[in-house]
Amino acid sequence: MGILTEFPEMSRTDLRDFKKGIDEAFKAFTREYGEGIEGFFIPLLRFLSWFEDVVVTTPWPLMMIILGGLVYAGARSWGLVAGTILTLMLIGYLGMWEDTMFTLALISVSTMLCIFIGIPLGILMSKSDRTQSVVTPILDIMQTIPSFVYLIPILMLLGIGKVPGLIAVCIYAIPPVVRLTNLGIRLVDKDVLEAADAFGASPSQKLFTVQIPLALPNIFAGVNQTIMMALAMVVVAALIGVHGLGAVVLKAVNNQYLALGLMNGLAIVAIAIVFDRVSQKFGHRLQKHSEVIHG
Repeated sequence: MGILTEFPEMSRTDLRDFKKGIDEAFKAFTREYGEGIEGFFIPLLRFLSWFEDVVVTTPWPLMMIILGGLVYAGARSWGLVAGTILTLMLIGYLGMWEDTMFTLALISVSTMLCIFIGIPLGILMSKSDRTQSVVTPILDIMQTIPSFVYLIPILMLLGIGKVPGLIAVCIYAIPPVVRLTNLGIRLVDKDVLEAADAFGASPSQKLFTVQIPLALPNIFAGVNQTIMMALAMVVVAALIGVHGLGAVVLKAVNNQYLALGLMNGLAIVAIAIVFDRVSQKFGHRLQKHSEVIHG
């Protein structure tokens, strides 16, 4: 109690100046480099917009055939294909088809981006303990910091739109694929690596023909978790201008529309279940294939 009453005014003044300094520094950074950073993300914006146009404008019967084919290719399960088709038909019947396609586009692009960045980063972590010690605390922060906190600098730099929402989703969703890629490669049996060395395999050959194939079940478990976390962010992404089911849920929350929010929320759950089952079954198939080859 004595400490709290001894320096209250000084602490408040210093803290106020410190926070003001951070705000002014970031505003100056935004004015100086904001336009260049926006330009850097223009190709990503164009790709996301193109992908949205493709999935939204494709006739729904063709889109169902494509999605059913992708589900069968990943899961090899006609039951899951039938469930996916019935779910999509129900979504269309309830008038949520277009919003679902927007959400599907966002999740697909964000997952691709997370895989493109996360797997190489996980491989790099598995090769260097120093890199792992640096990256792991960053991943901890990305997973635990409230999403609204990092929305502030993203909005100040890029404004409201699709790309800021995509970046926010990726920040939250990328840690699992990085962590499990790192873990999967580190868990590869040392005897297998010694056998590869005995056959004269180079480090790159050992990585691509031994370590990554054996680590694929872990890697796809990371991809599965990344997809789930990306879907969990669709409502937050709607706060900064991303179209889709999340925007409708947000509208329902603001206007207290129970039925509207429940229907669109269940549509998000349905997409999550399909993604989860397909990625899990695909991971199990990879694991069995790996056991047959190396067992």
